[in-house]
Amino acid sequence: MTKYVGILTAGGDSPGLNAAIRGVGKAARSMDMEVIGFLDGFRGLMQNRTVRLNDAALSGILTLGGTILGTSRDKPHKMPIGGKIMDMTDMMVDTCRKHNLDVLVCLGGGGTMKNAYRLQEKGINVITLPKTIDNDVAMTDVTFGFDTALGIATEAIDRLHSTAHSHHRIIVVEVMGHNTGWLALGAGLAGGADVILIPEISYDAQVVAQAIRQRSREGKRFSIVCVSEGAMSGDTAVAWNEAIQQKKKAESKAEKNKADAEIDNVEAQRALSTQMLTQELEELTGLESRTTILGHVQRGGTPSAADRLLATKLGTACAEFIRDGLYGVMVASRGEGVEAVPLPDVVGKRKTVPPDHAWIRSARLVGTCMGDR
Repeated sequence: MTKYVGILTAGGDSPGLNAAIRGVGKAARSMDMEVIGFLDGFRGLMQNRTVRLNDAALSGILTLGGTILGTSRDKPHKMPIGGKIMDMTDMMVDTCRKHNLDVLVCLGGGGTMKNAYRLQEKGINVITLPKTIDNDVAMTDVTFGFDTALGIATEAIDRLHSTAHSHHRIIVVEVMGHNTGWLALGAGLAGGADVILIPEISYDAQVVAQAIRQRSREGKRFSIVCVSEGAMSGDTAVAWNEAIQQKKKAESKAEKNKADAEIDNVEAQRALSTQMLTQELEELTGLESRTTILGHVQRGGTPSAADRLLATKLGTACAEFIRDGLYGVMVASRGEGVEAVPLPDVVGKRKTVPPDHAWIRSARLVGTCMGDR
C-alpha cells in the first residue's frame, strides 16, 4: 500500500535543509510514497498549510540555502494564538490524521526533537533529522548545517587577520553558539585565532589580556579573539549555575518567578558580554580593540558539499526507515553510515564540547589561549 509522508522544518534555518528535504522526498517517491510538506514548521502543521512535494517542487533545490518550506520556532504545546499561549498539539494530531500520514518527518535541532516526541506521545509516527549550525544535537556525529557555518566563520576570521594586522588591533569576533562552543572552537582553530572562548570553559579577562600582552612583547602587534556568543566569564558562569540550581529547587510559584528573573538577568549580561570583553581588553592591554559579530550571516548561503552529502545521506536513509516501518527515531550520522537512535535517547540532551576533546588539546598545543588559568 502507498505510504503517506509529511515533512516540516522547524527552529532556526540551516544550510542543507533543502538538500535533506530533497533526499527524503526523492527517495520516498522512488518507493511509491506520497509526500507533502507543511509550511512554517509546527505552525503550518497546526493550520494545515501544505504543499505537494512532487518532482517539480524537489527539482533544483539541492544547492539552495534556507528552506523551501519555511520555518518557525513555534512549539506545539506553547503556541501564541490571539495574544494567548495555547496547547495546539491535538490540532496538529488531527491534521496528520486528516492527511492519513504514516509518518511525520521533522527536520530540526534539540527543540524540534522535543516537539516531535510530544507528537509521538500522542500517537503520531515521527522520524527526525538533526540539523543545526551549533552541532549540539546529542547522539549524532555531526549535524547538517555545521560544516557550512564553520566555513563561513573561518573565512571571516581569515579576512579579519588582515585588518587586525594593518591597524595593530585586537579584533574580537563573535560567532554563534549560545550553549555550546563547537562553532567557535572549530573556526578559531581553523582560522588561527590567538584566543578562543567557549561556553564550556569559563574565562578570565585578565588571563586573556596577559596572553595578548605576551604576544605584544614577542613583536606580534595584533590578536584575534574568537568568542562564542554564550561564552561566560568566571563570575557570570557562577551566577548562571546558581540561578539554574535555584530554579531546580524552586517549589512555589513565587520562588520559580524569582529564579526566572535571575536567569533573565544573567542572560542580559551574557548578551552584552562580547562588547564588555572588548572594552575590558582595550583597558587592560592599551591596544585598540574592535568587535565583529557575524550573526545570521553564518546561517545563510549555499550549503557546502559536505553538508549536501550529509543531508542527502540522512534524508535517503530516512526514506528507507519509512519503507521498513521504523518510526520514533532520529536518523543519526555514525561514521560513514547512519544509525536509528530512539527519540527518548536524544530528547533533553545536548552535545557539548568535552574538556579533553582533540580540538581543545590541539588549540592548547599550538599556543591558543582558552581563557582559563
